[in-house]
Amino acid sequence: MGEEGMCVAVPMLVSKVMPEDEMAEVDLLGARLERVSTMLLPEPLAAGDYVIVHAGFAIHRVDEAEAQKTLEALRRIAESSPDAGFEVKGRVDVDD
Repeated sequence: MGEEGMCVAVPMLVSKVMPEDEMAEVDLLGARLERVSTMLLPEPLAAGDYVIVHAGFAIHRVDEAEAQKTLEALRRIAESSPDAGFEVKGRVDVDD
């Protein structure tokens, strides 16, 4: 039997919005996705917003406090479980 993976939705920071294409660029702990669709969101995004992304679509906006709380929990898991299957590359901050 092969290894099974799990998809975990995590907050991603919007770094750039392209409203004419209903797309955004988002970052997660140093990893960047350059084209994420925003067409499923009811309201326009702005740089500095946090969103949950699934299969290339921003599906939900998340407030900054909740996003940072989740990212900190993931950071602790990564630091305490080197075999967890993911790596923390940096800190995602609106002020970066």
